[in-house]
Amino acid sequence: MSASSSDAGMQPVGLVMRTYSNYCDVRSGRCTYRCQVRGRLKLDRQAVLTGDQVVLEFIGGDRAMVTGILPRRTALTRPPIANADLAVIVFTAKSPPLNLGLVDRLLILARSEGLATLLCLNKTDLAEPHELALVERHYGQTGYELVQTSAKHGHNLGTLVERLQGRTAVLAGQSGVGKSTLLNAISPGTCLEVGELSPKVQRGRHTTRGVRLIPVGDGLVADTPGFVALELPQLEPRDLAGLYPEMAQHRSDCRFPDCIHDPEPGCAVKDAVERGEIDSGRYRRYLEFLHELQARRKY
Repeated sequence: MSASSSDAGMQPVGLVMRTYSNYCDVRSGRCTYRCQVRGRLKLDRQAVLTGDQVVLEFIGGDRAMVTGILPRRTALTRPPIANADLAVIVFTAKSPPLNLGLVDRLLILARSEGLATLLCLNKTDLAEPHELALVERHYGQTGYELVQTSAKHGHNLGTLVERLQGRTAVLAGQSGVGKSTLLNAISPGTCLEVGELSPKVQRGRHTTRGVRLIPVGDGLVADTPGFVALELPQLEPRDLAGLYPEMAQHRSDCRFPDCIHDPEPGCAVKDAVERGEIDSGRYRRYLEFLHELQARRKY
């Protein structure tokens, strides 16, 4: 059972900075404690997540016991983190190659969980101008902010740090796009392990094996393992378009109120695609995801 706020008011509360198999590191005040989780929480199948606010019982020295979990604002299962409010989706135009399908899936996941979203195009020093322009074309009409960075050369890192202040952010993206390198650059002393791309398949090797929170100014950033593929969240097909900002603004102009922007006549979204107001590639991938959700419902 989660601790109530009244319970927490009488006991020390801390922030879970990192979780391990049988314990977690919790920051309370200026100290960090190595904590075990009370057996009752395990019996209730309540997993402690990085980012949780937890109730503590001190048991001596730098050790404490987690006795309760405060209510969460948000909770992600992949990556497993609580109370995040910003998703920073990191991707590259080259090295590894641009994976628009994965970027779109991550955008859908973030919006379905109610997280604000920032797109971070990293390794711009490796990309040609036309490759950067392609990314701008795909996402320039979506309403998402796009920050172009180069961790290697320090390009736009100040802008990225500004966006992280006062937030608990999750860095998410394909393996090898430079999430750990970015964190090392914006949080000196972090010293995260950085992997190289596999030269054979141009895919990053996983170097982040868990989730931990790293202070960046007055913000917190979670470094997370990279993705190769990602399933869509559990959604009704009719709800998918609402997770596309550029489509949502046209839905009220469709002939049918339950339009899913696929076979229906009088679809304002399809008209916007034809006029170039919605990127045709984004729309094609939307249809792929829609059909994926429809097929899932049949089984």
